[in-house]
Amino acid sequence: MQIRIQRQNEAVHLTAQNEEGHEVHLDGSDKIGGQNLGFRPMQMLLVALGSCASMDVLSILEKQKQNIDDYKVFVDGERDQDKVPSLFADIHVRFEFTGNLDVQKIERAIRLSMEKYCSVTKTLEETAYITSSFILNGHEEQRI
Repeated sequence: MQIRIQRQNEAVHLTAQNEEGHEVHLDGSDKIGGQNLGFRPMQMLLVALGSCASMDVLSILEKQKQNIDDYKVFVDGERDQDKVPSLFADIHVRFEFTGNLDVQKIERAIRLSMEKYCSVTKTLEETAYITSSFILNGHEEQRI
């Protein structure tokens, strides 16, 4: 696996490209000369966590013949403010589903992802407390 990162301006706007040519834009905060032209690196960690868990959960639910009409994930992270480096201390992943799904199968899929399969979760849990929950068809949030 290889990622190429290239500077795009005189400040800290960067593009990252994978081996297949897909690109993502990154930038820093205005404190370091950023111009809000892309994701910040720590935001990308949350993107990685949410997308890694999503790939697991969606795959598991598909194998269980669950029909998902709509799916979203929200990842909230809190960083240590008084430390350098400022690592994530707490992260919460909320999965939202719409469709005719079995609640127990949703819970099992999320547990398998968060506790066993998602490599990003396993990497981040070394320094962050990671929790998860889900909402099915707009009903009350259920913590896992």
